[in-house]
Parts: sequence; C-alpha cells; structure tokens
Amino acid sequence: MYSLAGKRALVTGIANDQSIAWGCARAFRAMGAELAVTYLNERAEPHVRPLAESLEARIVAPLDVTRAGQAEALFATIADDWGGLDILLHSIAFCPKDDLHARVLDCSAHGFATAMDVSVHSFLRLMRLAEPLMGPGATCMTVSFEGADRVVEHYNVMGPVKAALESVTRYAAAELGERGISVHALSPGPLSTRAASGIDHFDDLLAEAARRAPTHRLATIDDVGAYAAFLASDAARNVTGVVHPIDGGHSIMG
Repeated sequence: MYSLAGKRALVTGIANDQSIAWGCARAFRAMGAELAVTYLNERAEPHVRPLAESLEARIVAPLDVTRAGQAEALFATIADDWGGLDILLHSIAFCPKDDLHARVLDCSAHGFATAMDVSVHSFLRLMRLAEPLMGPGATCMTVSFEGADRVVEHYNVMGPVKAALESVTRYAAAELGERGISVHALSPGPLSTRAASGIDHFDDLLAEAARRAPTHRLATIDDVGAYAAFLASDAARNVTGVVHPIDGGHSIMG
C-alpha cells in the first residue's frame, strides 16, 4: 500500500540489535529505502557496522553529537554521495548516570544541560543540517516516551527532557511545514533496550506496562519501525507535528 523506494534515510542511534533505531532501519530498508547509518564511536562500531552492512547501508559513519564538526562531516558525505535526503531518524539520548538516578530536584546543572544538549538540541542541529538536502515529502523523526507528559517512577530528569523534545517536534513541524517537511515524535511505551536498562527498576516498569496495556503486550522495535516507515511514506505527507503513541494502548489507561 506504500513504498519507500527511491527514498534515502539517515538512521542515527543504533547501538545493537535491540535498538529502536535498528527496528526502524530494518523497516525502512524492507520498504525500499537506501540507508545511511551512524555509530557513536570506535567502541560501538564493531556492534553497529555488521548490522548496517546486513541492510546494505550505502553510508556507515561515526556520529557523536558532542564532537564539534562530526555532524557537519556526516552531512557533507551525504550531500556528496546522495545529493539529497528524505528521512532523518534521531534516536539519541543521554544523561550522566548520577543525574539520571537522582531526584529531578537534585539533578546538577551540568547533568541537566548535558541531557538537554544530547537528547534535544542535537535533534535541532541534525534537522538544521538536513533541511537544505530535503524537499517536499521529507520526514524528520525522533523518539520520545510517555514520561514526557506524566510522571513515570524512576524516569526522573529524562521526563522533562523528553517533554522538551516533544515541544521541539511541534515547533520544528510548524517551521518546516511550508517546505513540505514533516516532523514527528515516536513514543513507544516501555520496551527493553540498552538505553532503558540504565533506568532503575525498569524490569518492574515493563511488567506493569504489559499488565495495564489493553493489548497486554509491550511494543517491539518492529512495531515502532513499521509505524515509522508509514510516517516516512508519501501516504503520510499531510501528517506532522504529532507525538505518536505506539504502546498497545498503555497511554490511554488512567
């Protein structure tokens, strides 16, 4: 019913085969998109490159959003190789461990600033670099969580951070809409990823989410990927600025 054939997708944030970004990359490729895939650093490359190569990614490059010039170099490579970009997936988040496990009230200024820079402002920076390469029908996506709009125990400062990310999604959608570029936030409920494993008592959160969800099952990275692929398709060109729950209905429960 829809296809991504001929589209070029940049996927950031793959850490391993449990990453949300990996589920999205597989779905994009299955629907015909050509891929560019990033890895964080030399330590991460051996885990990410084989995954990227299994999807015949045309570009595999490092991206640490805290390193000056690295994002610019990536987009220069994309411009030289492809000449354009149709899909940007931002699946990047980080908070220093001590601040992640602290009360929001006790989060340090450095920890808060780091979490906001890596998890939120990096999405703005990547969109700004992508914009000149994008035309009507292009799509930018990021990954949020329900802790953005309600208190989730142990999610701590990442709740306010994700709330800022969702606000950025809406403002960017308003600003890019005239160019025909859509912007979305994917919001799966709790699911088991490497990033989530850093949150205290996350296994308990997973079990409770499955119990409360109307479907009684958690979202998978494949569920998220399928939804992301639809949003990247021409069938969704008139949808933008939305936070999309992909959580078995967990977010509708009181």
